[in-house]
Amino acid sequence: MTGTDSDTSASMYTGTGEAHAHAPLSYRFLTAVWVGLMVLTAVTVGVARVDLGYFNVLVALGVASCKALLVIFFFMHLKYENLLIKGMVLTAFVILAIAIGLTFVDIGYRY
Repeated sequence: MTGTDSDTSASMYTGTGEAHAHAPLSYRFLTAVWVGLMVLTAVTVGVARVDLGYFNVLVALGVASCKALLVIFFFMHLKYENLLIKGMVLTAFVILAIAIGLTFVDIGYRY
């Protein structure tokens, strides 16, 4: 194996045959993301203890969305993927948001 073959096999592929690599994320940065996730979890627990009426669900979904974005972008490395993969993930989230929104509309008209 030549030096370029081992470099290519160790890097990530975009699906088009082109290899791309990115600098690995530092432990300090990943720890900061984890601390952010813990803070957002504490916010979720704190908001659950306060009666905000209908806004409890909206705040909980907003915080959960922020936590999901942190995990997807940094722990699952979506930040470094090509636009096709990012577009597919965005499409999935839009479809999920539409389904959740229609569920809330349905529940809102029942009561």
